Amino acid sequence: MSQMQNPFLDELAKIMTNAAGAAQGVSKEVETLFRSQGQKMLNEMDLVNREEFEAVKEMAANARARNDELEARIKELEEQLKQK
Repeated sequence: MSQMQNPFLDELAKIMTNAAGAAQGVSKEVETLFRSQGQKMLNEMDLVNREEFEAVKEMAANARARNDELEARIKELEEQLKQK
């Protein structure tokens, strides 16, 4: 049985294929736009990046440890003063 070609159906298939391709292109454009706008918003918020956060976190931990050492030293010196 030979297939019958219908020019209308062929043209409709081409239009649908083109529409699907166009929809994919628009989808990628919208995604790119949202990403760039999101990045712009984050940049305007003046947020710190991970490296800066980790550096400050380490500095705070070091300061806390040094503070504990100094508190212990002060207590030790106060005890020595009481004994005199």
